[in-house]
Amino acid sequence: MAHRPSQGDGSAGRWKRGAGKADFNAKRKKKVAEIHQALNSDPIDVAALRRMAISEGGLLTDEIRCQVWPKLLNVNTNEPPPVSRKDLRQLSKDYQQVLLDVRRSLRRFPPGMPDEQREGLQEELIDIILLILDRNPQLHYYQGYHDIVVTFLLVVGEKLATSLVEKLSTHHLRDFMDPTMDNTKHILNYLMPIIDQVNPQLHDFMQSAEVGTIFALSWLITWFGHVLSDFRHVVRLYDFFLACHPLMPIYFAAVIVLYREQEVLDCDCDMASVHHLLSQIPQDLPYETLISRAGDLFVQFPPSELAREAAAQQEAERTAASTFKDFELASAQQRPDMVLRQRFRGLLRPEARTKDVLTKPRTNRFVKLAVMGLTVALGAAALAVVKSALEWAPKFQLQLFP
Repeated sequence: MAHRPSQGDGSAGRWKRGAGKADFNAKRKKKVAEIHQALNSDPIDVAALRRMAISEGGLLTDEIRCQVWPKLLNVNTNEPPPVSRKDLRQLSKDYQQVLLDVRRSLRRFPPGMPDEQREGLQEELIDIILLILDRNPQLHYYQGYHDIVVTFLLVVGEKLATSLVEKLSTHHLRDFMDPTMDNTKHILNYLMPIIDQVNPQLHDFMQSAEVGTIFALSWLITWFGHVLSDFRHVVRLYDFFLACHPLMPIYFAAVIVLYREQEVLDCDCDMASVHHLLSQIPQDLPYETLISRAGDLFVQFPPSELAREAAAQQEAERTAASTFKDFELASAQQRPDMVLRQRFRGLLRPEARTKDVLTKPRTNRFVKLAVMGLTVALGAAALAVVKSALEWAPKFQLQLFP
């Protein structure tokens, strides 16, 4: 049972504004019927549920999410949920940090929620996190993890949230929960190649500004839960991400940057200015448009095509995410790559530092875009994205980043 007041179809605002009320209600009713038909199929039509989660409006209500999210994560709701040990708080090495993070999470709860109810949910939030870490000692807590867990808690309640987040933590979020942030940095390194494919001018400007990608770190590791103030937008994105390939959040990060192209190009071309702009994510983004665009880009430039460039960028910044201490220091100074550039400047030859490892011929890019079309119809994009998700989903043990 959801712990927050039902907000109905608020996440489908643009859809509703784009059509008459009667037309909107008809579309909504049709979509709800299609979702229930997929849920009642034998076997359950997971591919259809993924299409519904991706398509405009997402899963519409928290009641539907309670039914569909477990199917998207292949969680059996008939199995009893994990049970926490009574002494877990005393034994957990992460308890103090989790407690501090949860106490700072007040804004993640609905405005107007009674203090007593919120405090109860915060206690549940702590218990969920500690239980998952206790059951999976290979996982390492990171600041921002609680932003993901609280989203599930508010939508599906404590028992189901524990099972869903545990599955998510051992699969979609697994790279973020390593002892180091090397794999997290590797995922971030997909950001600039995506931008480069679509808008070379913007890519080159950001490279010249040496802004790096750490402005998008909190977006990625919290699935945007930490940076978006409207919970309706957060759960709409979670619908999308749960239905897609685990790298989809980085594609969505890229479309946000691309959407803000003119703002970025109007900035002074230096790290401080561009980092400050991109760190302040707008709250009035056209989410449905951006979701559709992210799906388009995934189809046009799948991870397999970008992997080489992402690896090349990582080689150029070789140990840019080698330790969490470096990340903390860089973030504290609000100059995300400065510490690491200084650290390794002496290790690189001057000519090597100025060489652009991502330089490549651009002559065929626009031909390819023209052939494929700048915007793939949502239906086609959704089918391709769903196909990739279904291909990935059964292979949960696959090492995405060897």
